[in-house]
Amino acid sequence: MRVRWRLVVISTLCFVLAIQAQELMRKHAREKSTNDPAWSELQSSMEKMHMSMASIKPSGDRDADFVKLMIPHHQAAIEMARTQLLFGKDPQMRRLAQEIITDQQSEIELMNLWLKQHDAYTSAAERRKSGARKED
Repeated sequence: MRVRWRLVVISTLCFVLAIQAQELMRKHAREKSTNDPAWSELQSSMEKMHMSMASIKPSGDRDADFVKLMIPHHQAAIEMARTQLLFGKDPQMRRLAQEIITDQQSEIELMNLWLKQHDAYTSAAERRKSGARKED
């Protein structure tokens, strides 16, 4: 019986210590984010991206939905790369950040153009369908 009681006490202590360790890690993460402007900016970019992506409603058009979700994803990559250029020191990472900005901007332009053309095509097809229904 004593052995079981000791196991219960030891298990409880381990559990309490694990919870306290998690709290300390969370506190450290919060302190780091408030003290490090680069980290705060990176986190802000991610939060903004997640909010933008979450606000997009599915249209049933998988291609259009993909593009609409990728645009804020690419925009966040650009913002994070700009943060790297402001705060980063490593020449390779700064070069990569510049390439990300250039590539992602180009891809955003391509996706916006595709959406504009796709919307025009979809609208024209819908007008033709509704015109054919009226004739019936």
